[in-house]
Amino acid sequence: MITELTAQDTQRHALARVLFEEDVALAVYNPLANPPRPFSAELACLSPNAVEKRQREFAAGRAAAHAAMGDLGYPAQPVLVGDKRAPIWPKGLTGSITHTRSCAMAVLARSDNLRGLGIDVEEDTPLKNDLLPAICSEREQAWLKSQSNPGQLAKVIFSAKEAAYKCQYTLSQRFFGFDGMELELDLAQGRFQARLTAEQPPFARGATFDGQFAIGAGVIVTAAELRN
Repeated sequence: MITELTAQDTQRHALARVLFEEDVALAVYNPLANPPRPFSAELACLSPNAVEKRQREFAAGRAAAHAAMGDLGYPAQPVLVGDKRAPIWPKGLTGSITHTRSCAMAVLARSDNLRGLGIDVEEDTPLKNDLLPAICSEREQAWLKSQSNPGQLAKVIFSAKEAAYKCQYTLSQRFFGFDGMELELDLAQGRFQARLTAEQPPFARGATFDGQFAIGAGVIVTAAELRN
């Protein structure tokens, strides 16, 4: 479902839609398009000191999540925030929310179909060079040096790690940094594989998460899922 429809929203929805199977609901909302007010219980999770940009992105992400619930046949319900800032989904559902300044997306599925979902959207701008050591392993950095567009692909790695992390978090409930995963990108197929560099129960060291990525309409979108 797309709310506050614009041509750019339509393009971004289409870009992300092909990354997921049909049993995954996807919704898009533009934080700059006056997103509707979240539920009171959701607003209580937002810092009272949140700046307008944060308020808009939070509201747009929740609006997208509510729309995705409707696409699955569920009434809109509050999506609260856990201790580690991850969304708390209503019973029977699993999902993921992501947002940038100009785009918010949410994906949602029934938990009897999927154990975990991850989505991330980033503006299609190069990753800053000074962030590379924190985001990319030495092997990833060496691979980037061989590419014609290293800044953009570094942003893809950043985004893919975010999506894979969100996907596994539903089961592990564990926090770790960007060095907790190492990526292989298949540029021709628009796919990636994230491999854990340490044990994250219930996942063993070396466990992998497969995902996809797409670039267009001014954004980079990455997706990962774990099916039952």
